[in-house]
Amino acid sequence: MSQDYYLKVARASDLKDAKERFLFRFFEMLPGSLSLGTIGLLVFLSWRMPEVASILIIAFVLYWFFRTVYLMFHLWAGYRQMGIHEKMNWIQKLNTETPQWKDIYHLVLVPAYEEPMDVLRQTFLGLEKSDYPKERILLVFGIEEAEGDEGERKAMLLYREFSRSFPKFLIARHPAGLANEIPGKGSNETWAAKEGVSKFVGPLRIPYEKVIVSSLDSDTVVGPAYFSCLTYRFLKSKDPLHTSFQPIPLFLNNIESAPAISRIFSFSSTFWHTMNQERPEKLVTFSSHALSLRALADVGYKQTNVVSDDSRIFWQCFLFYNGNYRVEPLFYPVSMDANVATTLASTLFNIYKQQRRWAYGAADIPYFLFGFLKNKKIPLQKKFSLGWELFEGHWTWGTAPVVLFFAGWLPLFLGGEEFSQTLLSYSLPAFTGKVLTLAALGLVTSAIISINLLPRKIYQEKWRLAFYVGQWILFPFTMIFFSALPALDAQVRLLLGRYLGFWHTPKFR
Repeated sequence: MSQDYYLKVARASDLKDAKERFLFRFFEMLPGSLSLGTIGLLVFLSWRMPEVASILIIAFVLYWFFRTVYLMFHLWAGYRQMGIHEKMNWIQKLNTETPQWKDIYHLVLVPAYEEPMDVLRQTFLGLEKSDYPKERILLVFGIEEAEGDEGERKAMLLYREFSRSFPKFLIARHPAGLANEIPGKGSNETWAAKEGVSKFVGPLRIPYEKVIVSSLDSDTVVGPAYFSCLTYRFLKSKDPLHTSFQPIPLFLNNIESAPAISRIFSFSSTFWHTMNQERPEKLVTFSSHALSLRALADVGYKQTNVVSDDSRIFWQCFLFYNGNYRVEPLFYPVSMDANVATTLASTLFNIYKQQRRWAYGAADIPYFLFGFLKNKKIPLQKKFSLGWELFEGHWTWGTAPVVLFFAGWLPLFLGGEEFSQTLLSYSLPAFTGKVLTLAALGLVTSAIISINLLPRKIYQEKWRLAFYVGQWILFPFTMIFFSALPALDAQVRLLLGRYLGFWHTPKFR
């Protein structure tokens, strides 16, 4: 067994050693145990020790208020940087500052499964409008054998339409039923990457160090300067071979047809990733991202047996390079689809399942904890900093909405008549209500920014504009039922060993 065998572990059952299997299983149970334990402890304390519960609730509400203010500053700063980066002439900067840029190739991977033709075509049109030389773009369209003739038909239509623009355009057909694979984006993309290396990079004798791999979701529409911006940042990076590059995902492709709840989630996701661009030390790869082919090959490509492959590739590289790996923000946007189905009920169902799949990124927690124990070369400070960020993120994902919107009343209802006569029982809901009202100013900020991101034609219809701002009144409801609940669902499944498979989000416009 190789020394770095732990890099390919997806779940406890992958380990042969009983002690290691028990330890990994214990780590899998931590996220759900912590979240359920927090809610359960709060209920218990509200019943038996309401004064203590009240103090803890006040402390948490204050923590959340200051956290919201802190993140709002980052949101504004990130939004401003995005505007600057969109307007910049990156090709000119490349010619002026990095004349060696023409040696850089882009291996662009677009895995797809059952996407409508109009979604795929918009993705390829975005690539076609890129200002980067097309002869240096190695385009691989990954289709699934499981989709059958329809997938082949769409692939050939796209090939006939766009192969003239892209001299190196390859269709990679991912076989169904391969051993040790979870059917999904990760396994499809890994197959596509290996095909691209075999058919393009190898025959052209391109050094791996001069190839940037872009992982794009099938609905990702890149801006015209995306690849030139990425190339510039790659060449200017202090250590490009040990760096992933993360654009800002804007879920706006079909925003006009999305219902209010779907729009809230689309903007909320965009805001979260925009904020994190201002905190590069906390960044982990998400959805569409890029990295050096050298790094991807060194770690043996993406894991094909995990659900959250986009974040897992970061942890693979981080562990493989002994902590000498990071994510650099691009501050450049890529546009993706909001979650929309044929009916409102179907849309809500899909939002829940998509949020649960994203929240299943909690499976990275046992992976990195186990890896941290195996890899003694990673500095403790790095282990703690990134580990705490992942832990805290999934913990608050599942618990914060519940605590914020219900806990202020729990001691009052459960604490008994004696506590209800105290000043603290009277002050608790009033205090938490006022602080949360102030925190709601963050929603005003979100609403203002969301308006600026909307298509220009919506500005001509004032009633629609007002509706887009007013939709944020649904935010508390969505955070409880379509954020906290699916997060708890994912964590409990991990806790019980009822592992999730990859759920493909249906696309509809």
